[in-house]
Amino acid sequence: MIELAGIVILGILAQWVAWKLKIPAILPLILIGLLVGPIAAEYLSSDGSKWIEPIYNGKKGLFPGESLFYFVSLAISIILFEGGLTLRVKEIKNVGPVISKLITIGSLVTFFGAAVAAHFIFYLSWEMSFLFSALIIVTGPTVITPILRNIPLKQDVSAVLRWEGILIDPIGALVAVLVFEFISVDAGGAFTKTAFIEFGKIVLFGSTFGFAFAHGLNFIINKKLIPHYLLNVFALASVLGVFVLADTFAHESGLLAVVVMGMVLGNSNSPYLKELLYFKESLSVLLVSILFILLAANINMEDLLLIFNWNTVILFAIVVFVLRPLGVFLSTFNSSLELNEKLFISWVGPRGIVAAGIASLFGLKLAKNGVPDAEFITPLVFMIVLGTVLLNATTARYVAQWVGVFLKKSNGILIIGASKASRLIGNYLEENGRHVVLIDNNQNNIDKAAELGLEAINTNIYADTLADNIELNDVGYIIALTGNSDINHFAIDRFKGEFGENGAFRLITADELNDPNYKPKQSIFLQGDDFISLTETTRRYPAIHEIELTDKKHFDTLIDLSGRDYDIIPLFLKDESDQLHIISNIDKDYEEFTEGWKLVYLGKPYDIEKIQKEKTNMKQNEKASN
Repeated sequence: MIELAGIVILGILAQWVAWKLKIPAILPLILIGLLVGPIAAEYLSSDGSKWIEPIYNGKKGLFPGESLFYFVSLAISIILFEGGLTLRVKEIKNVGPVISKLITIGSLVTFFGAAVAAHFIFYLSWEMSFLFSALIIVTGPTVITPILRNIPLKQDVSAVLRWEGILIDPIGALVAVLVFEFISVDAGGAFTKTAFIEFGKIVLFGSTFGFAFAHGLNFIINKKLIPHYLLNVFALASVLGVFVLADTFAHESGLLAVVVMGMVLGNSNSPYLKELLYFKESLSVLLVSILFILLAANINMEDLLLIFNWNTVILFAIVVFVLRPLGVFLSTFNSSLELNEKLFISWVGPRGIVAAGIASLFGLKLAKNGVPDAEFITPLVFMIVLGTVLLNATTARYVAQWVGVFLKKSNGILIIGASKASRLIGNYLEENGRHVVLIDNNQNNIDKAAELGLEAINTNIYADTLADNIELNDVGYIIALTGNSDINHFAIDRFKGEFGENGAFRLITADELNDPNYKPKQSIFLQGDDFISLTETTRRYPAIHEIELTDKKHFDTLIDLSGRDYDIIPLFLKDESDQLHIISNIDKDYEEFTEGWKLVYLGKPYDIEKIQKEKTNMKQNEKASN
């Protein structure tokens, strides 16, 4: 009981440390596992036993027999399903071919190159060498996301690394399964044929079960055949059921089945997808925390000593500095990616939970069956995992700056609220070359934004997951445009440090607007209009126009003519280089105008002469009445 509670406590503590230090959680988790496992047994324990013993050894241990293998398999299936849920096909419209080549050509380079290196450096059998190379194909979202989260990159570069990390997980697992089948099958001349038959069954049953059960679960959820309070646990049970069922028909096909299931559900229009994702994310954090400590603690000191030599350094250098760049450059040949972007992608390739989990699974099984060199698999893979994570976590930001993919200024714009006015403004900004992301918890608004081709996220502004979205790493402006002043205030206060480094703006409230002595502490997007005015003007005149300015006086005149009486709301200034500037900063930043500046406004088209004439008549009438 103490061991089990200790794993959970230490795991969550490691997650907190990782969050605090802004590093992948895998790093402190593995270090803790090694500390309470082989290091404790060798140096800290008086009786030579581990503080946490994963497999029952006759005296102590959490999992008797092969129970640990079953637990690891089920846990990895849930983690892969959660990864599949986060996939969005629209994200790879610009870099789809690159990702396809990375997970095929790039994987082949690593598979054959690492196998040759392991064979000639450590003198492993070809079977064990190829099993090792198959296991280190994978990168993984659990390590990629924390590294990229704090580095402002172009969206295409982030998308390539994120999609590669998620998609390559099951591919690496399947390749490892194929090699495992080759090693396990001893059928003389039928060796190759039998192994490929097994692989075909894995692909067939995995993809079929995943696709079919995803649509079945989606149908049941949308028809509300499951009570809301059972939704998350029912989905969890479905994932486990699909994994076990597919595995029954074809051994190890469950991994592919749950990834396909997650991908299909993640790209559906289910209104309950957000809830499923939140639940699976929380569960994945707990499972990752437990798994890594267990797997690291299960390693023995004699296994670590097997790789405690210069051969390990040579193998690591070949994998990181030769094979990864070679695979990336072959995969990105003739692509739209620039040389500096290819260099950065070549540098970032940390290995994650699937590599460590399956390595432990297969390594221990083969070692138990007395297969030669099987004892090298787990420590070698853990070395690659630890080394790549440590290297990338500490250097990725500096490498991004050095090769020139680091965005010096984040010009992306996050709009809180996806109402019609927000969608209109967002669409204009997108057409003018700005990356715009709208967030709202109203699915109808999100769907309408998606129809316009806008990037929109259905999320709760109070949720922590918004800060974890690496697609927002180029956002430097935040504009809160909801009808709820509390939400607008909260959004600015909470996220201005992360997403509003270049400007954080909100709508003025009706009370602020009617108080002539009010001086707002936060930047206001529309100085003279609140949400009601913005919404009403958008309803009557849903169009954004531009008018060329001559000088500052001209601008002041136009601003003076704007207002509710004329259904005109000034939004931005566009300078001679077509850069947009929020008008809220006019007094501070734009004292002088040059030829070519334009006023961008929402509402009906300006008829300057008519409006000026109306203004003049109104003033004359006021004087006459007085």
